[in-house]
Amino acid sequence: MKIKKIAKPKTKPQGVLGFGKYFTDHMVVMEYDNGKWEDPQIMPYAPLSLDPSTCVFHYAQGIFEGLKAYKAEDGSVRLFRPRDNFRRMNDSASRVCIPSFDENKIYDALIELIKLDVDWIPSEQGTSLYIRPSIIAIDNTLGVHPSHKYLFFIIMCPVGAYYASGFGAIKLFVEEQYIRAAKGGTGGHKVIGNYAASLKAASNATARGYAQVMWLDAKEHKYIEEVGSMNIFFVFGNELITPALSGSILPGITRLSVIELAKSKGWKVTERPISIDEVVKGVSSGKCSEIFGTGTAAVISPVGAFLYNGKEHIVGDSKTGKVASSFFDELTGIQTGKITDKFGWSIKI
Repeated sequence: MKIKKIAKPKTKPQGVLGFGKYFTDHMVVMEYDNGKWEDPQIMPYAPLSLDPSTCVFHYAQGIFEGLKAYKAEDGSVRLFRPRDNFRRMNDSASRVCIPSFDENKIYDALIELIKLDVDWIPSEQGTSLYIRPSIIAIDNTLGVHPSHKYLFFIIMCPVGAYYASGFGAIKLFVEEQYIRAAKGGTGGHKVIGNYAASLKAASNATARGYAQVMWLDAKEHKYIEEVGSMNIFFVFGNELITPALSGSILPGITRLSVIELAKSKGWKVTERPISIDEVVKGVSSGKCSEIFGTGTAAVISPVGAFLYNGKEHIVGDSKTGKVASSFFDELTGIQTGKITDKFGWSIKI
C-alpha cells in the first residue's frame, strides 16, 4: 500500500474533545475510474480539490459510515464490528448506484491508517477515535444520472461524549409535521441526503430545548421509526421493543448488538411497529419504564422525556434507567476490553 506521511504532525488537542472537531494527520483515499476501484492509499489529511460541477454537490450521490476505535486498559487498540460497517456501506452503495468496493482491501487500509495515527486515540474514560468512511460521486458534469467516477476516503477524529450531558438522560421532540424517510426511499441506508432532510426538524427541536427528533412514519404519522442519530428501544416489563426494520429505518450496528446482547441475557426482544400512542400510554401507566437510543456516536442514550402533541411526557423518574445503564456498561466494556467479548465483536489491532 502506498503511504505518504505528513511532513509535520499536527498538535494534538488537549482538554475536552467534543465530537468531530479535530482530525488526525492522515486519511485513506481510493478512486473509482474506468470501471474499477484503484488500490487504496494513505496520505496526509488535507482539503479535497473538487470542481463546482462535481456531481455530489448537485445530486447528493454520496454515502458514509461511522465506527470507532478504542484504547483498552492494556494499551491495545480495538475496533468494534468494522466489517459490519463495510458490509452496510456496500449495501448503501448499491441503493444509490455506487459501485461496490472490496471490503477486505478497505479493512486492511483502515488498519494501517489506525496504526499510523495510533497516538491520536485518546485513553480517558468515555473517549474514542471516531472513524468516518465516505464515498462521493466526482464526475465534473451536470445531468441526473449515476456518476462514472467516485472518491472513497476515510478520516478519523478523537472524540468525547456525543452529548454535552454525557450519559445523562436526554429529551426528545416527537416530530408531527416533517418526515425523515418513506418506505421505498433511502431511509434504510446511510445516504447523505437523508441527513439534509432531517435538519429543519432537528433545528426546531434544538431551539425548543430538545436534544433530538423522534421520527414518526411517513404514511400515518403514527408509528415510531427512529431518532435523529439513533435507533430507539422501549422497556415494557421484561420485554424490549424496537421498531421493525421496514425499509425506512437504518439497520444500526449498535441496535443489532443490543438485540443480540439482550437475547443472550434472557430478554424477550420484539421487533415490531410501535405507535406513539402506545408509548404515551405505557409511560403514563408505568408499563414502559425506560426508553433509550442506540448508535455508534453515543452508544446508549437514555431518554428522560419526550414532547408529543403539546405535552411533555416524563419517562420513569426522568433519569438514566437501570436497563440502559446495564447495556451501556456491557457494550462499552466489550468495546474497551474490560469485559470478555463472547460474541467476537471486538477486534484487537
